[in-house]
Amino acid sequence: MEEMEVIFRIKRFDGEREYWSNFVIPAKKGMTVLEGLFYVKENYDSSLAFRASCRMGICGSCAIKINGKPKLACETQILHLNSNKIKVEPLDNFKVIKDLITEFEGFFVKHSRVKPYLIRKEDNYAEPVELIQKPSQLSKYYDYSLCIKCGACYSVCPASSSRDDYLGPAAMASAYRFIADSRDEGYKERMEIVCGDCGVWRCHFAGECSEVCPKGVEPAKAIQKLRFKSALYMLRKLFMG
Repeated sequence: MEEMEVIFRIKRFDGEREYWSNFVIPAKKGMTVLEGLFYVKENYDSSLAFRASCRMGICGSCAIKINGKPKLACETQILHLNSNKIKVEPLDNFKVIKDLITEFEGFFVKHSRVKPYLIRKEDNYAEPVELIQKPSQLSKYYDYSLCIKCGACYSVCPASSSRDDYLGPAAMASAYRFIADSRDEGYKERMEIVCGDCGVWRCHFAGECSEVCPKGVEPAKAIQKLRFKSALYMLRKLFMG
C-alpha cells in the first residue's frame, strides 16, 4: 500500500478541559506520525501543541502514545501501523500542559538525584587525565548509556503512577550505568539513594519499562541488577558498618 487516508484521533487539552479532535491525513509510504502531526498543524489547526526536535529518534522529545503504546512519533511510520485510524495521546504519568505536551520537570529532577555523571575522588587535576577503559569494561554499562530520556518507560511504570517520589526506571537505569562504570568512584553515594524507600525496592517488576523503550535500554534489567547490588550493600553496611 503506497498511500491511504488515515484518521488521526488526537486527545487535546486546553488548560481546562480534555476533548478529542479528528483529522484526515493523506498518508504516504515513509510518512511518520510526527509528519502527520505537522500536517494537522499546518493544514487544519495551528493551535495543536506537541514536542519535536531532531526528527531522528535521538532527542526523545516526540514520545507520545500511539494506538495505546508509547512510541517516538518521528520513527513510527503511519502505514506500518496497519490501520486507517490512529489514536494519539500524551504520555501517562505526566501532567499534561497542552494537548500532547507534558511536564518533564519532575522527571529530570529525579534523574539528577542519582548523580548522572562520573564522580571522582580527585576532581581537580592540574592537567587533563585520560581514564582508560577496556572494551569489556565498557560493555558492562554501554546499553544503559543509550537512554534518550524520552519518558516512555516512566509513563508505563505502575510504581511511578502511585508514588510521586519514586525515582522511576529511567533514573535507576542511569544510576546503574554509572555504578557499573569502572571510571566512577561514587558507588556509596548512589547506593544510599537507590536503596531508599523510593528506589529499587519500590519497583513492582512489571517489566513494561523495557517493553516500550525505543532504544532497547532495558531499565527493568538494570533495576534487577541494582537490587542485587543493593542487597549486598545493605548487608555489608549492617554487619561491617
